[in-house]
Amino acid sequence: MSRLPDSPAARRNSEAILEVLREEFGTSRAVLEIGSGTGQHAVSFSAALDGLVWQTSDRRVNHPGIRAWIDHARLANVNPPLDIDVLKNVDVSGDYDAVFSANTAHIMSEDAVRRMFELVGRTLSAGGIFCLYGPFNIDGKFTSDSNAAFDRSLRSENPEMGIRDLEMLDGFAGDNALNRVRRYAMPANNMIVVWQKQEDD
Repeated sequence: MSRLPDSPAARRNSEAILEVLREEFGTSRAVLEIGSGTGQHAVSFSAALDGLVWQTSDRRVNHPGIRAWIDHARLANVNPPLDIDVLKNVDVSGDYDAVFSANTAHIMSEDAVRRMFELVGRTLSAGGIFCLYGPFNIDGKFTSDSNAAFDRSLRSENPEMGIRDLEMLDGFAGDNALNRVRRYAMPANNMIVVWQKQEDD
């Protein structure tokens, strides 16, 4: 691949996300990223958080771009992508105390979002952290006019897409031994929502 894939959104939001991840993943050892997309977040965050191993993943169609960014960055702590489709994968091997995903929930179907939380619940070690970035509704309401317009655009493209209600995500989380512990307001009417895997009794 001669050119690196580029996501303007990933370039814009990386610094703000990294500020939160420095706090949330400060003691983490291994992070699974669900939906690495172009791979830009992976190389940016793994370069800054060099005390942990960053495991990329996505559907196979996106692997060449992710590998191109990894080859370009030449970082020892970011791994080539796993083939993960949340609607198909049952288990992910490895010991992960953190999971990260960005701009995925609103482009997935509701069933895919539910299965992503199931995957996170199975994969995270006890006490582990799941950080999910993107736009979310609160109490069934959009947090801005721009998010409402974005939701209409998504649903006109595919009725199964759309901005998700935070309360619905909390329900999916609770079904998989995850409790919401923090929420961060982010630029452009986005958020990072943080859930933690319950400790073993």
